[in-house]
Amino acid sequence: MTALAPPATIAFLGLGMMGRPMAARLVGAGFKLRVFDVSQKAVSDFVGAHPGALATASAKAAAEGADALITMLPDGKIVRQALLEGRDAAVEGLAAGALVIDMSSSNPVGTQALARDLAGRGMALLDAPVSGGVRRAVDGSLSIMVGGAAADLERARPVFGAMGKTITLCGPAGAGHALKALNNYLSAAGLVAMCEALVVGEAFGLDPGTMVDVFNTSTGKSNATEVKGRQFVVPRNFAAGFTTSLMAKDLATAGDVAKHLDLKVPNLEQAVTYWTAADGKLGKGADHTEIFRYAEMLADES
Repeated sequence: MTALAPPATIAFLGLGMMGRPMAARLVGAGFKLRVFDVSQKAVSDFVGAHPGALATASAKAAAEGADALITMLPDGKIVRQALLEGRDAAVEGLAAGALVIDMSSSNPVGTQALARDLAGRGMALLDAPVSGGVRRAVDGSLSIMVGGAAADLERARPVFGAMGKTITLCGPAGAGHALKALNNYLSAAGLVAMCEALVVGEAFGLDPGTMVDVFNTSTGKSNATEVKGRQFVVPRNFAAGFTTSLMAKDLATAGDVAKHLDLKVPNLEQAVTYWTAADGKLGKGADHTEIFRYAEMLADES
C-alpha cells in the first residue's frame, strides 16, 4: 500500500486541547486537512489560524475524499457514534480502502469491536493513542502507541511522524488503547505518591522544592518528580494541560480491561476509586496535577 505522505487528504475529527496542536502539526507537514468538531467555533478558529485546512459541517462531510480519517475525541463511545451512527456518520463519506486512525483514549474492548465493524466495510483501523500532553503535541514529540496491522502502520507512518517522535506497534487492534490506559495508571500512581510525600514532608517542615530536587537525584525519581513537581505542583499553578477527569477515565478503562480478563489487581482498583473521588471533589476542568490538593484534603481530614 502507498504511504500516506503529504499532500494526502486527512479528515480530522476533534479539535480539543490535544486535537488542535496535533492537527496543526499535520497542516504544517503539508497534509490537506478537512476538519470537524461539534463546536463550530473550534472549527472556525482552527481554520482561521491555519488557512490551509478546510472547515466542514459534519463527520461525513469531513470524510468525503479523505485518504485517512483521524479521531481525537473524548472516548470510544463518541468515536463509534462519529464513525458509524446516523446519517452524518463518517463512514458514509469515506471510500473503501480508507484508513481510520483513532488517536483518542478509548476502551480497547470496544476498539476491537470497532475494528471488526470497519473491516466489514473494507476499512482498516489503527488505534493510536498518545502520551506527552499538550506541550509535546505542540512540538511534535508525542509518544504514539499503535494497535493494528504492521502494514497499516507503515502506511500511516508519515502521518504519525508529523505528530510524534516515538511510534511503537504494540500489537493487534486494541493494543494501543490498552497500553495507553496502563501507562496512565503508572503515571497517576507515581503522581499520587509524589504528592503524598510532599504533603507529609511539608507538614514535617521540609521545603517542597528541595524534596523534589532530592527525589530527582535519588531512587524516588519518576515522571511526576521530573516533569510535574517543580513545574506545576510546587508553584501550585497546576497547569499541565491534562484534566483530572480524563485521568480518572483512563484509569477506569485500565480497570475495565482487568475486569474483562477476570484479573484481581488491588492497587489499580484503589487508584480508580481514588481518582474518581478526586474528580468529584476538585470540580470540572481541574488539571490532573491538582491531585495534590486532593491529597491535602484527605490529610487534613485525619
